[in-house]
Amino acid sequence: MADNLRALFSSNDPSAFDVAEAFTDRNSQWVLVAAALEEHLRRVAGGSIDVEDLEAPRTNVIVFHGVGGVGKSTLLRKLEAALTAAEHRPEQWGAPTWTERVLPIRIDLSRAASTGSDFERVILTIRLALAGALDRTVPSFDVALRHYWEHVHPGEPLDEYIRRSGLVGRFSNLLPGQLQAGVGEVAAALALPGLVGSAAGQLTTALVSALRERQERARALAGATRTAALLEATPDLEALSYYPHLLAWDLNQLPAKKRLTPVVLLDTFEDTADRHRDFERLLQRLVWLMPNVFFVIGGRSRLQWADPALHGQLDWTGPAAWPGLAAAPSSLSVPQPRPGSGARQFLIGDLSPEDCEAHLARRLVQDGQPLIGADIRAAITARSHGLPLHLDLAVSRFLEIRRTGRTPTAADFDCTFPALLARTLSDLTLEERHLLRSVSLLDAFDLELATRTAGLAQQAMARRLVERPLVTEDPYALWPYHLHRAIRSAVRDDEHSDDRWTPADWHQAATRALAALGDQWTKAAALAPSRMLLVACLRQGLRLARDHHLSGLGWLIEAAFVYTDDSVWEPLTPPTADTGAPDTPADAVAELLTAIARRQREHRQRTADRLTAVLDTGLLPAELTEMALYYRAKAHKDLSQNDAARTGMQQVADAEGRLAVKARRALANLARLAGDFPTALAAVPTLGWKGRHHRVLGDIHWSHADTAAAVAAFEAGRAEAEQHGAAGERAMMQVRLALAVSFADPDRAADELALAHQLLDGLDQRSNTLLAQVVALIKDAGTGGVTARAESLGTDIEAAGLPFLHRFVELALAFHHAVRGEDQDLAATIGRLRALTATGDFAYFTDIAHFMGGVPLPEPSTTRWTKSEDDVRSAWRGLVQARQEHLLSGD
Repeated sequence: MADNLRALFSSNDPSAFDVAEAFTDRNSQWVLVAAALEEHLRRVAGGSIDVEDLEAPRTNVIVFHGVGGVGKSTLLRKLEAALTAAEHRPEQWGAPTWTERVLPIRIDLSRAASTGSDFERVILTIRLALAGALDRTVPSFDVALRHYWEHVHPGEPLDEYIRRSGLVGRFSNLLPGQLQAGVGEVAAALALPGLVGSAAGQLTTALVSALRERQERARALAGATRTAALLEATPDLEALSYYPHLLAWDLNQLPAKKRLTPVVLLDTFEDTADRHRDFERLLQRLVWLMPNVFFVIGGRSRLQWADPALHGQLDWTGPAAWPGLAAAPSSLSVPQPRPGSGARQFLIGDLSPEDCEAHLARRLVQDGQPLIGADIRAAITARSHGLPLHLDLAVSRFLEIRRTGRTPTAADFDCTFPALLARTLSDLTLEERHLLRSVSLLDAFDLELATRTAGLAQQAMARRLVERPLVTEDPYALWPYHLHRAIRSAVRDDEHSDDRWTPADWHQAATRALAALGDQWTKAAALAPSRMLLVACLRQGLRLARDHHLSGLGWLIEAAFVYTDDSVWEPLTPPTADTGAPDTPADAVAELLTAIARRQREHRQRTADRLTAVLDTGLLPAELTEMALYYRAKAHKDLSQNDAARTGMQQVADAEGRLAVKARRALANLARLAGDFPTALAAVPTLGWKGRHHRVLGDIHWSHADTAAAVAAFEAGRAEAEQHGAAGERAMMQVRLALAVSFADPDRAADELALAHQLLDGLDQRSNTLLAQVVALIKDAGTGGVTARAESLGTDIEAAGLPFLHRFVELALAFHHAVRGEDQDLAATIGRLRALTATGDFAYFTDIAHFMGGVPLPEPSTTRWTKSEDDVRSAWRGLVQARQEHLLSGD
């Protein structure tokens, strides 16, 4: 209602639109509460709860915890309303199944003092609610309360205190009278009417004596086993915290027609926190000593009562005492406990985008339509990350902008709100705030990363932080923790907090974070290289270095080489719009690796242009300049710009750097593409593993139709890649092995191709994925549908910017037409191949097409084979004839 009033008073014309409380979702929380409460009521009605049994485990509490602003208080208010009257229950919640009478009592603990003195307010609030609901005394508790009051508040009437403390309500005038009536009942039971108006101490003494003497009437009225002992104790705050035991006993003695079950909702439980848990201890006693009362607790942090480590700080601790509050082996948010699982502690999550949209659409309405436009609702939803507090703050901002006479736009809501950050920081110490800001630099983190980024010596503070609901845990992730995204944005955008960081503070923390990531990767790589850790460290490290203009790139250079060595190409940064040329070394490195990785999803000309732009900045370290030259040359080769490719590869080879061997392999391949096979073959012994010698050799052999030698080379290359743990190279070898086999043995080719697709899965090797589709055409050569499939594949190749693959498609078609004896189609294919190879590169494909069809070359070839041209012709023609025989035998 407070939000509605704020909206009401934000405009001079409140009748222009309707302000409604838009309570969204939380149906699952109602299901949890309803199930737990129904179970509790069943146990109470069945008599299985003994209020005097102080050793039995307690299941009379359910806890909802979550980050500030996620809607815990709203949920508890709705629960209170839903339990009070059916008309206040949201429609989607459905009707409860119980028929027993319940009394909801919501208590806001946000004003609780760390001294614990506000425990009086909690006790009086509960007793006041019962005063109105029961309209009768609870004698044993009332005598104890009166005794306490006269001792602790001498001369201060209870009704005056109630008015002064803000507890005045509908039934506040009933309590003093009921206390007096309770005293009268006890006095009458003791046959001592003269004590009615006397001091409470005299009546208490008389009652204790009667209970000690086992007087039947006294025991019937106030006969809990521990009543006498409680009344004999000094009536102070400590004693008051045990009096709920008497109230539970009194409730248990109510006649059937008067019987009810209080449901106490303790809101903002985090505000009870103090160094020694004094107030929390008192509240825990309240819950434990009233097992016939159901408690719903809402707070920011998980309730730790089931943690054995708190033994001695609280009266009852451990999973045996509170079985429903025990933490799951992993985070309670992964997955959520289910109704009926016995769990009593639940993390309140964010709203889904659909629920955010519904909330905003219903919040402000004008003429039956949402006042907030769809584009603005979408912008608010995206920025909120599902946090209800952000939604409410955005609504307030919407009204504030309208009040100025300007029409709000979506751009007005691409922001964070200081109030959200203030709510987050309110219960954090200065040291915890420092840690929070430090980890906001990280997309995800573990205790070590958090500690090192904050510059701390011990992990204790990080461990405490990750236990708060503003940190989400995924125990299956590489780094299990990450900040709530809305809070992270608010922390990073903070310009209002008194202790906000300066740019220098952020720079220092980013430097520490980058170093910590590098150390973690370096140490792990020394033990057992992990591709997942490498990519994760690169993603975070590149962003840190780029966003904070860090100059010491250090480990990022080595990691860049390791990343490119395996040819897997996981995306390192999300696609973003162009923001101009890099202006720092970190920008240049980020752009370099992004361009290399994204070339699998971009046209190769785009890759070449991006790498040229990076090189032109002159910002790359020398080692990575070599990398940019190498991959630009590869892009030129894929674009069939082989002169530029040769120039670039020769430049890298002459530099004798880390990529020199790979550049020499590329030059050998370029020689092969130009039809100079002897030169390519001569280079193989100089290449070794780093130069992928088996791949180069296999490409030479299959081009000569020497299937056995090609398969042997590719199998050796695949095995070598497996030995080095190079998944990308292994997949490439498998695709080429399938290519070599596809001409000679279509049955085996199907198996090899299936393995190739399996190895390619998740590697993002676009050119090899398309080449595998060419292999499928060759495998199926001579059968129907090949031509149509080739046309479709040609479209994909064009979109990928990989024109060299068009030659492979045409070679597959040449084989297909030769097998089927389609001379005219073969001639047309040879014509297209001649046009595609006019520059001289891949010209030997035209020769092979002639050999396949048994067609003489129109003029002497410039191709230099490693064996005689006649032998090569005979080998290719033999493969065509073998396929024809295979198809005939299949028929």
